Amino acid sequence: MNVVAVITEDFRFFYGAVRALKEKGQPFISLGFDDPQPLNVSLVLTTEAERSRLRNRKVIASDDPEKAVKAALVLMQGTSYNRVIVGVDPGPRPGLAVLGDGRVIIADTLLSPEDVGPAVKDVLSLVRSNELLLRVGHGDPTNRDRVLNTLWNVTRNIEIVDETSTTRRAGTDADSAVTIARTRGELLPFRPKVEPTEGEVREVQRQSRIGSKGAVTISTALARKVARGAMGLEEAIEEQKGKEKG
Repeated sequence: MNVVAVITEDFRFFYGAVRALKEKGQPFISLGFDDPQPLNVSLVLTTEAERSRLRNRKVIASDDPEKAVKAALVLMQGTSYNRVIVGVDPGPRPGLAVLGDGRVIIADTLLSPEDVGPAVKDVLSLVRSNELLLRVGHGDPTNRDRVLNTLWNVTRNIEIVDETSTTRRAGTDADSAVTIARTRGELLPFRPKVEPTEGEVREVQRQSRIGSKGAVTISTALARKVARGAMGLEEAIEEQKGKEKG
């Protein structure tokens, strides 16, 4: 069985990488810089500063342990495909799946719609393909359109998938993203404009009261920016506090 080796003297990186590898169920070993590498070691994870201490070509060097682990999981699956399909289950914490020639390369849940574009670009920087297709579920229109805006400059080959019969069958957002990636949709003809509903704006204002422990309720204008993904809730709270102090 192929394993990943973690070689580092940086405790923060080691702890983060080991935790992420365990969460993903990826077999790994810990080695010192002078230890011989077993033949079943496919990739080595280390920090940027320690990269020069390793002569192994199969090294992923990053100061972000979770990003390093995600890159390792992608590369363990292969790097060259005829067709890569990205599936996204939209929501506040969207599910993301990347399939290479029908096989799941990676499936994950992200922290926000704005994380989708960068995450897809990270995966695409590691693999080669003759064709790229993005499929996004049609539900949750505001978060869906926020996702689509992060993907618009990746490729215009984007389909909207009717997820009515897919999401309910899947267990997690990542599972739903896999199902969406495997379901044909309709080609998106234009870049959508993010238009949050009044209910979503009010919900952001409610969250601002919770987030500020009752100190402020952000304005409708700020809440709308947050709902569109143009700014974070904490940033909006601080801006509102500044306005009220002034």
